[in-house]
Amino acid sequence: MRTILILICYFFITIIFGIPLILYSALTKKVSPLFKLGRFAIDIGQKISGVKIEVYGLEKIDPKRRYVYMANHQSLVDGPLLFKIIPQQLRVLLKKEVFRIPLVGIGMKVVEFVPIDREDKTGARKSIDIAVQKIKEKNYSFLIFPEGTRSLDGNLLPFKRGGFVLAIKSGVPIVPITIIGSREVLPKKKFFIKKGKIKVIFHSPIPTTELKYEDRFMLTEKVRNAIEEGLASQS
Repeated sequence: MRTILILICYFFITIIFGIPLILYSALTKKVSPLFKLGRFAIDIGQKISGVKIEVYGLEKIDPKRRYVYMANHQSLVDGPLLFKIIPQQLRVLLKKEVFRIPLVGIGMKVVEFVPIDREDKTGARKSIDIAVQKIKEKNYSFLIFPEGTRSLDGNLLPFKRGGFVLAIKSGVPIVPITIIGSREVLPKKKFFIKKGKIKVIFHSPIPTTELKYEDRFMLTEKVRNAIEEGLASQS
């Protein structure tokens, strides 16, 4: 019932506010109203679902700096959750199929999220380069789920390399994030959201300014170890 009520609310929010704001942002290039609407919708969804959120380590983040945030991925709620918590207007590097969702895909294009086709290596490299350009020229921060998909059992999947190349090329720090409890709230292949508690742990930023392309494997291990330490602390 909670899930149905959330979907009904989102439908009316999209019709009443979303469509006009997408048009407004597309015409004026002012995207702040869309970000505010997104956070408002996420707040509504959280209140209806009864999900409680505990956040640790957010003081390690400087809102005036730019980062590549990397989190483990267990649930569809992970993205909205971080979008709400992180005190910046995040952009996201995510699979191109998401951009096909009616209206949502248009809104993502308007706020300059970057689609990536992981099956096309040339296209994926181009997407990384576009994101690098947006970081350098527009000072955007990006959110990436390096596993590329949600974990069924909560254990970390192998990490894709693209996000680490992005961080090295742009020279911005990576902030590892551990999410705990989202799989119990809404597991992969399930539709109905449950009450529960989600913990989000922000780890210390990992600098990339002195790193080169060949350092991407070492950087991957550093980020993976940080996220795993967060998961292990709750076991």
